[in-house]
Amino acid sequence: MTGSEVPLAFRLAYVPGVTPTKWVRIWNERLPGTPLTLVGVPAAEAAGLLRDGGADAGFVRLPADRTDLSAIPLYTETTVVVIPKDHEGTAVEEMAVEDLAEEIVLHPLDDTLDWERPPGRPAFERPATTEDAVELVAAGVGLLVVPQSLARLYHRKDLTYRPLTGVPESRIALSWPEEKTTDLVEEFIGIVRGRTVNSTRGRPPTPPQPKARRADSKKGGAPRKPAAGKQSRGGASGSGGSGGAKNAKGGAKRGKPRRRP
Repeated sequence: MTGSEVPLAFRLAYVPGVTPTKWVRIWNERLPGTPLTLVGVPAAEAAGLLRDGGADAGFVRLPADRTDLSAIPLYTETTVVVIPKDHEGTAVEEMAVEDLAEEIVLHPLDDTLDWERPPGRPAFERPATTEDAVELVAAGVGLLVVPQSLARLYHRKDLTYRPLTGVPESRIALSWPEEKTTDLVEEFIGIVRGRTVNSTRGRPPTPPQPKARRADSKKGGAPRKPAAGKQSRGGASGSGGSGGAKNAKGGAKRGKPRRRP
């Protein structure tokens, strides 16, 4: 661990399409005294935000510039094509990239897929954002290829989508500055990786507790002393059992011997 000071809050960045609700809930259950603050950030700006200290960790899309950043890939998203509900592609469950050869395919400036060459025919102008591109699909200008989470995020009732094969896929990773792997960052890594609350990874182990001393002495130790006012069995009275008590009682009734007349 390189971080010794605990910040007032843990700042978690996330890019569009990522839903951190589950991990935030677990964090609040395990660390109720340390609030978690969510920081939304465009995918293209996420790495820079982490390097500039705008967040302690963040969910980013790969590929990304990972200079001075650590990253743990978490999952890969399905790539889909967004189409109008009256498009012929709705007749199939899955489309191939070759099916888009004669289609106008919008390529927004914030596109997160690592294209060697985008499919289809290019539009006259590139939309500024994926959200703008979705609006153009609804207007009948063209189609749009995106990770499935973005198709859900910007869903419209007049649009649908189909899985698309033969295209790049987007991966989601948890990333943070290499030199700022604090205890709280380790805590969140453990949550994302599914570690249990009893895991000692990233925190000092609990020292073993000393065993409680038994009240009774161990075998072979000094015998107990009898309680005050009580005698142990076979005491020094000279007579054992109840007979000794009777004799003592009888002796108390004896008086002086009578004289014979």
